[in-house]
Amino acid sequence: MSIVASIRRQIVPVHREGLPFIGIFALASLLLFWVWTPLGWIGTGLTVWCALFFRDPERVTPVREGLVVAPADGRVSKIINAVPPPELNLGERALPRVSIFMNVFNCHINRSPVTGRIDKIVYKSGTFINADLDKASENNERNSFVIATGGARIIVVQIAGLIARRIVTFAREGASVRVGERIGMIRFGSRVDVYLPEGVRPLVAEGQSSIAGETVLADLRAGTRELTFRVG
Repeated sequence: MSIVASIRRQIVPVHREGLPFIGIFALASLLLFWVWTPLGWIGTGLTVWCALFFRDPERVTPVREGLVVAPADGRVSKIINAVPPPELNLGERALPRVSIFMNVFNCHINRSPVTGRIDKIVYKSGTFINADLDKASENNERNSFVIATGGARIIVVQIAGLIARRIVTFAREGASVRVGERIGMIRFGSRVDVYLPEGVRPLVAEGQSSIAGETVLADLRAGTRELTFRVG
């Protein structure tokens, strides 16, 4: 492998959604250099951070039928039973919910957790409280996907956070998606909730790190045993 090819393999691509923001940060940095050099270096650091925020790395996704993978990078902040968002009109029955909190240093590209068909996409405006708080599921701006897969239904909810002000959707209602396929992003800190079918046990634990498109959250096959974890 040549040196050039080796370097290219180390450079993570940036999603096109981030290019305008990176350009604005870069231009502001040049102006700050003109005003005062130390401010220019601060702006340069923020420009690098902005580029990292919008990074869009390739992922190696397990594709066995029945697996549910993480839709977001971040930390598994809570695993509870909860009622899906009311605007989806899916009833009042509580379902297993895995919440993944993304801080401003995580990759914010969201991916489909399963292969299937997007039956419904519903956006709801709301507030912008800290996405790590449980009430953010009810009050914050959000965008919900209902994905039908193999006779089951997976719900993915993008939730805007304290800093985030824009949820971006790449997919459309009625479209077929593959597991690990990019379906959207949330700008500058947020959370993603995944609602599993009733009776399905999550295979992750609170506090665990997740990688979008790679970390297995659950197995829809009957008889899958819940995992145990240790910290250390």
